[in-house]
Amino acid sequence: MPAPKPSIIDTRRHQMFPTLVLAEIERLRRFGVLRSYGPGEALVKVGEVGAGLTIILAGEVHVTQHDQSGRRELIVTHGAGAFMGELAQLSGRPALVDAYAQGPVDVLIIAPERLRTLLVAEAELGERIMRALILRRVGLLEAGAGGPVIVGRAESGDVLRLQGFLSRNGHPHQTLNPDTDPEAKALIERFQVDPGQLPIVVCPAGQVLRNPGEDELARCIGLVGAIDPNRVYDVAIVGAGPAGLATAVYAGSEGLSALVLDCRAFGGQAGASARIENYLGFPTGITGMALMARAYNQAQKFGVEMAIPDEAVGLQAPVEANAGEYVLRLFNEERVRARSVVIASGARYRRLNVANLDEFEASSVHYWASPLEGKLCAEQEVALVGAGNSAGQATVYLASQAAKVWLIVRGRDLEASMSRYLVDRIAGLSNVEVVTQAQISGLEGSNGMLEAVRWRRAASGEEIRRPIRHLFLFIGADPNSDWLSGWVKLDAKGFVLTGEQAGAGLQLLETSRRGVYAIGDVRSGSVKRVAAAVGEGAQVVSMLHGFLSKSTP
Repeated sequence: MPAPKPSIIDTRRHQMFPTLVLAEIERLRRFGVLRSYGPGEALVKVGEVGAGLTIILAGEVHVTQHDQSGRRELIVTHGAGAFMGELAQLSGRPALVDAYAQGPVDVLIIAPERLRTLLVAEAELGERIMRALILRRVGLLEAGAGGPVIVGRAESGDVLRLQGFLSRNGHPHQTLNPDTDPEAKALIERFQVDPGQLPIVVCPAGQVLRNPGEDELARCIGLVGAIDPNRVYDVAIVGAGPAGLATAVYAGSEGLSALVLDCRAFGGQAGASARIENYLGFPTGITGMALMARAYNQAQKFGVEMAIPDEAVGLQAPVEANAGEYVLRLFNEERVRARSVVIASGARYRRLNVANLDEFEASSVHYWASPLEGKLCAEQEVALVGAGNSAGQATVYLASQAAKVWLIVRGRDLEASMSRYLVDRIAGLSNVEVVTQAQISGLEGSNGMLEAVRWRRAASGEEIRRPIRHLFLFIGADPNSDWLSGWVKLDAKGFVLTGEQAGAGLQLLETSRRGVYAIGDVRSGSVKRVAAAVGEGAQVVSMLHGFLSKSTP
């Protein structure tokens, strides 16, 4: 039996919990305020918004997490020179741990907005602090500590939906199965939940949600809050994929006030990539989620606000009373006011045209291949449909988890649509079989669970049936532009027209409305690659500066 993998606390403790020397603390005093706590007093509690990064000047603080039974477990004891906090303190979101003074304690508290100033002004110290905040979040993700507890059966489509939402937003959580976990049974009895109401979610502050939607869950755990209706941002960015996050990083770093909205999670389609190997600067490759999480944290470091999940459903052009100000209408009926708008809303995954697909989408049909899906299909046969780079990356990843991967391709080969390095890698995988000139012809199953997949070969008409419980679809995407119809010009396929295609005298990324720009996959004629999206995100910021300088009264 292989030895258990060491935790990040074991391997990187010195980076997670560094101790500041007196001279370094003195340099940080200008950013914070002094405060004292008495013995046993809470510095922060799970589910409550903390005061900010807390540097211990004197005394000791116990930082604890709750286990599955609600008991406290010690994570670390902070003494003089240590600092308390993780990524929640960067954005002013609820704490994921408890912290109690062990005797009298004196601290220096640096509020979130001052912490962001510190990270930029004190580059060397800021780098050490930022690294520690990120690693601490990774440690909490490993343990599932501090986040909500999902109670439901592992194969439930709603359990998978909630797990996927929290995972893609980098939020710790635990899942308890009532069939195997005594703690799950205890929670069901405690809250008098009928089995038909599962899953339930127990939020850190104690609220119980019955099969919540993503927005309800996000607001319960403090992942998203109300938007200030009176604030006017320099730019509102719709979409938190590579293009939107690149815009956010460059806009924030150059002093623009920016708000990023996304209807589900940061990262877009890139965030679902198991491994990106052709992005500049990562010769050994990087997972899409890791790359996008870095960009997400980097944007917040520069003061960019995140509203995720919050869905834009309409754009209102400036009226005479508010000339130079756009209004975004959100699904929850809130409004966002901004002097300019960047549309980076990407594309929606294309669905397979096969009968009864919707019966299995919650539990057995997947549009990305993350560790969550890898765990679900471990040591099983799976089928994957697609021939682009995303399909290739997913195939390589799933081959490391599944017993066999059937790669179903409509064309004659992979070479026409997939990068050479992926074609070669797939050819070298003994448990991947590429089936060309074939299409899915049927799905079989019951009670929402897939049991078999059928595909038909075009040349011979032969139909193959395999006992497969998980089907992965990477067959392209359609532009997420329905909400823009009638407000900006779209091409025949629904992609946003920009530059000369949208009107004479317009800049490359400018839509048919001045001050509204489109970048990334949603833009007509864009190159559908992560690097291209990031480049457009950087490029559009220079255009924003030019537009905003001309529109300033």
